[in-house]
Amino acid sequence: MKQNIYDNDIFFDNYKLMRETGEGLNDSIEIPAMLSLLPDVRDKSILDLGCGMGDLCLKFKELGANIITGIDISEKMTSIAKEKSQIFENIFIETIPMEDFLYKENEYDIVVSSLALHYIKDINDIFNKVNRSLKESGYFIFSIEHPLVTCILNYNSKWVRDENGIKMFWKVDSYSDEGIRNNKWFVKDVIKYHRTISTIMNQLIENNFKILKILEPHANELDEVNRPELLEERKRPPFLLIKSLKFI
Repeated sequence: MKQNIYDNDIFFDNYKLMRETGEGLNDSIEIPAMLSLLPDVRDKSILDLGCGMGDLCLKFKELGANIITGIDISEKMTSIAKEKSQIFENIFIETIPMEDFLYKENEYDIVVSSLALHYIKDINDIFNKVNRSLKESGYFIFSIEHPLVTCILNYNSKWVRDENGIKMFWKVDSYSDEGIRNNKWFVKDVIKYHRTISTIMNQLIENNFKILKILEPHANELDEVNRPELLEERKRPPFLLIKSLKFI
């Protein structure tokens, strides 16, 4: 069963507030890293898997992309994405799980996914579909929660703290035991899937992708000055980003 946690009212309201206030790690870490991996998108066709509220789709249009398709399982998220993008030509938003989307062969120059694939049970299937949907020498660029983050079984005790409650170390727990992780994030029972880095890399290779670049980003120094709590993210990488190329 595909979980659609973003249509939970409590989850969505909290998530939307986090994004609007910039209190999360998206604007300071993940999005700059994602944009740094993009090739020239001018006149390109792009598929955004797990497009959320459509921010990347709008960014691609700003950068000169031709046709942008964004898909997401959440009606709440896509309703906002559709509202934001309605004034632009050639941005198409669909409410559909990425597992069920009809991937046309040789359709896209670039496929991206921002912090969505760790919700997917079978990413090998997605990798296969993405490869078939890319044109020759097309790019697949995605970010996920870092496997050092998703590996934690007991998410309530993820940090080792000193006697004053200051975070000292991140616990690496059950890293090699892949599978479901049940988390609390705004609400209980948020399902994510943990995979090792080697599994992710090997499944990309097995699906005819050439890995071009890997990022484990942290915030820049200015953001860390303005938000000292971001320094905690240097203790372990919160995200893993991979840029790959369809290899024939």
